[in-house]
Amino acid sequence: MKPGDTLTESTAATAADTTTEPAIVFDRVGVRYGGGRKTTVALADFTLRVAAGETVALLGPSGSGKSTALKALAGFVRPTSGAVRLAGRDVTDLSPAKRGIGVVVQSYALFPHMTVHGNVAFGLKSHRVPRRDIEGRVREALGMVGMAEYAKRLPRELSGGQQQRVAIARALAIRPKVLLLDEPLAALDAQLRQSMLGELQQLRKALPDTAMLYVTHDQSEALALADRIAVMRDARLVDIDTAENLWQRPPTGFTAAFLGGANLLPCTVNRVSGGAGLVTVGSHTLRTQAPKPGVGQQDWAPDATALLCVRPHTVRIGAVGERDALRGTVLSSVWRGASTRLRISVDGLPEELAVDVPGHPAAEVGAVIGVLFPDPAGVLIPATVGAESLPAAPNSGSGQTGARA
Repeated sequence: MKPGDTLTESTAATAADTTTEPAIVFDRVGVRYGGGRKTTVALADFTLRVAAGETVALLGPSGSGKSTALKALAGFVRPTSGAVRLAGRDVTDLSPAKRGIGVVVQSYALFPHMTVHGNVAFGLKSHRVPRRDIEGRVREALGMVGMAEYAKRLPRELSGGQQQRVAIARALAIRPKVLLLDEPLAALDAQLRQSMLGELQQLRKALPDTAMLYVTHDQSEALALADRIAVMRDARLVDIDTAENLWQRPPTGFTAAFLGGANLLPCTVNRVSGGAGLVTVGSHTLRTQAPKPGVGQQDWAPDATALLCVRPHTVRIGAVGERDALRGTVLSSVWRGASTRLRISVDGLPEELAVDVPGHPAAEVGAVIGVLFPDPAGVLIPATVGAESLPAAPNSGSGQTGARA
């Protein structure tokens, strides 16, 4: 982790829980390419534990190290430092075929000359499953993904979603204790992604003892599937906690911005008591939630600088004269179907505000409107992440990861 980036207390407790042997352990894993001045750090000091039956999403932008972590676990990349363990067994130097891991990638990687049945059976033959057991295992795996009636078809005769189901069936046929999914929905169109997302949720329920590591840059997938989300940036783990905790009480500005595209408003702490605080943002005083800072961070102190995390969908627009409304000017308006993203310059605030309002309101550029914050206005976050290191702003409502908005 970088200076200033901290894990939450609940994360620390989870990481320290060793009452049962984790299904997956990354122990200070590092991956480097090249040497000297040309050294590229693809993964740095990565530590993570995943319990049997748990699904953990590795979430982050391109180049954050999430796929490298998955490849190190699968055996496709040899760590330059640290160790990888599966159910207590050190597999750092073990070949991929000997790890017993199911792997699903976004490109499907099906053999075009083999039928669906042949593709699924191939993995079983590679693992030297007795011939008498292969037929039953293929039927079982295809049945789990709803593809039993397509066993005789070739991949080119299937849709993208169907091909991905076959790829998942092939991974499940070997009955792995660990299932790795690397951007499995990225190659599908929006409608198919939603359909497959629901099927993956059902698959999780059908495999209560299988640990899953799910790599994605799409926050909606991570929120829908993961028990915990590990947020990554610049080859390092930034934050890890349950999806709900990271959304409601993000411990760092990067996570708040990347997971949900929060507004991050510089503020000054006036006072904090019992999880609630009063802050000054520009020329305004607002109430805020003030969760206890994470391990290694300073407690909230009067006059300390911080960030106020305000989710775009929580802000409401109304009339200028409405009670508690701040005066704002619409700078841009982008209709997204179910909602419209407004960018608003609010009198007395140091930065523009992103606001998501339902439907297609008649808010033209240049219009003067009232802006109403919720009460409390948001969540207090330590000012440890500079604006230059926050992700780029979202430009659509497609479910892709958000950024500073």
